[in-house]
Amino acid sequence: MTETAIPQLALNDGVHIPAIGFGTYKLNGREGVKAMAAAIRNGYRLLDSAFNYENEGALGEAVRTAGVPRAQLRITSKLPGRHHRFDQALATIEESLYRARLDYYDIYLIHWPNPGKGLYVEAWQALIEARKRGLVRSIGVCNFLPEHLEKLIAETGVTPAINQIELHPYFPQEAQRAFDTAHDIVTQAWSPLGRANQLLREPLIEGIARRLDRSIVQVILRWHLQLGVVALPKAASDERQRENLSIFDFALTPDDMASIATLARPDGRTFDQDPARYEEY
Repeated sequence: MTETAIPQLALNDGVHIPAIGFGTYKLNGREGVKAMAAAIRNGYRLLDSAFNYENEGALGEAVRTAGVPRAQLRITSKLPGRHHRFDQALATIEESLYRARLDYYDIYLIHWPNPGKGLYVEAWQALIEARKRGLVRSIGVCNFLPEHLEKLIAETGVTPAINQIELHPYFPQEAQRAFDTAHDIVTQAWSPLGRANQLLREPLIEGIARRLDRSIVQVILRWHLQLGVVALPKAASDERQRENLSIFDFALTPDDMASIATLARPDGRTFDQDPARYEEY
């Protein structure tokens, strides 16, 4: 798999990102560096981290040792909820860069809106300033509902480039995806394979996978791709990393997509993390 084999999506700021990325949650230390460097060598060009993952240093080391030019990569980190104040947010972004030993982040996101604290607009203003200073190239958010996004846009005039949300066949977030699309916001999916639920043993998807001679994981990731969502699967093993990228040489039929849509649940969240009330620190 080469980087040219992965389609690119345009963000609303003119930057392009790959149509699939690599999640790094719980990839830490020496083993984390090995897994992330392998992912880069296997063809991933978009890697997703966060201040709270405590692996920005490992990710930076992987970037330096993988043998791929920095300019070809899109490296993401995220602002934690405890640092939404303007000055704290800017200092945290600087600290993120020091940890990773990088000159800039390609993408920096607000990790959660934490609406109970009511500081996410202030945090967003800090990300806008960080972009002006050249600390980050593109800015966005995670887990923001339409009302949160509307407030950001109304109060700053700057629309996030990305909204990263929990999204998988049990929780396809149709209304949120439609809102993001209408506002030219690219939707990314965390937990695209339904971490800790039954999705990887779902008979309906298993039947589609058997017919296509593909794995259940490949079918789910292809489903994301055809929805226009950037999935961020995590995989430590070399074999699984390559398997997760091998989704560009087959397609799901409209009937397949319609069948998978029937798996949606009223609240299919894997964990009790409703952004309307959940607080992350």
